[in-house]
Amino acid sequence: MKPSAAKAEDRPATALFSLNQALHEMMETDERVVIIGEDILDPYGGAFKVTKGLSDRFPERVLTTPISESAIVGMASGMAMRGLRPVAEIMFGDFLALAADQLINHAAKFRWMYNEGVRVPSVIRAPVGARRGYGPTHSQSLEKHFIGVPGLMVVAPHIAGDPGALLRQATLDCEDPVVFIESKLCYGRQLVTEVAGASMELIADPAGPFPTTYLHHDEAGTSPDAILHCYGTMTPFCLEAVEKLRDDEGLFVDLAVTTQLSPVPTGHLERIFETRKPTLCVYGEEASPTGGWAAEMVARYEQLRTRAAAPAIRHERIAGDDVPIAGSRELETASLPQTDGIVGRILDCF
Repeated sequence: MKPSAAKAEDRPATALFSLNQALHEMMETDERVVIIGEDILDPYGGAFKVTKGLSDRFPERVLTTPISESAIVGMASGMAMRGLRPVAEIMFGDFLALAADQLINHAAKFRWMYNEGVRVPSVIRAPVGARRGYGPTHSQSLEKHFIGVPGLMVVAPHIAGDPGALLRQATLDCEDPVVFIESKLCYGRQLVTEVAGASMELIADPAGPFPTTYLHHDEAGTSPDAILHCYGTMTPFCLEAVEKLRDDEGLFVDLAVTTQLSPVPTGHLERIFETRKPTLCVYGEEASPTGGWAAEMVARYEQLRTRAAAPAIRHERIAGDDVPIAGSRELETASLPQTDGIVGRILDCF
């Protein structure tokens, strides 16, 4: 066997390194795991280098494919039904649209179509999001179009958790297909394990295997001024915003970073609702707002509130503009939520 990948202590704990290490470890310990996708072979190692080093170590289980997202996902489904644990890479999340038929009409439905006779435990990795100047067809966040598909999980790793651990969980523990959306912006970001003056905890949810990371400021006790919800790419901006609001404005805003987007878990919302008693909930997402994740979150909160006959909650949604992502970096920046904009929108609520 060739030398193993660099050990964790030899490299910084970034989201990219966490994902790469997880793939190396899974390939080494579980022969069912196979990797497929475009341009993933070394020395290139994939467009964002998440698969770097894998084909040198495991040449028989790292397979390059034609430029056909539908074929990639269809192949992954077939491998899964034959007992393997495929991890398929879609080079840019925008191209999930080309694989939508395989995901929505096939992989997600086979379990029911064949009376539980088959399962499709596959992971479809897809880099999503803007802020890198890639233009309108390589910068989108299309995950909302897959939220709510029965039989399909949508999972968003983030820097306030361990992306590699989530990838291992999705690959080895889930028996149904998982769309695993990775923030391009966050690949090179350091993982956040602590925030000064605050406590971070993982909230498990009986409705889904993937936890929510919850941050609350120690000084605030059980009465935050607001709760800010986000996922994926928005995590670093929201972390900066809650710290800035605390340090500059004296406002204590809890931060809930969701990992499992679909099926929409409600257990963590119930706990937050019961223990933190929010009066202002803010939602940050990079995608355009119409029909998005935040809209579903508002609906779930309102169901909880009305059933409990609780006082009204003000909801504020912060999202990207309802326009295609521009090729111009200046226009791209102007159309997306930034830290100062999040701070300003929350201050406007008081």
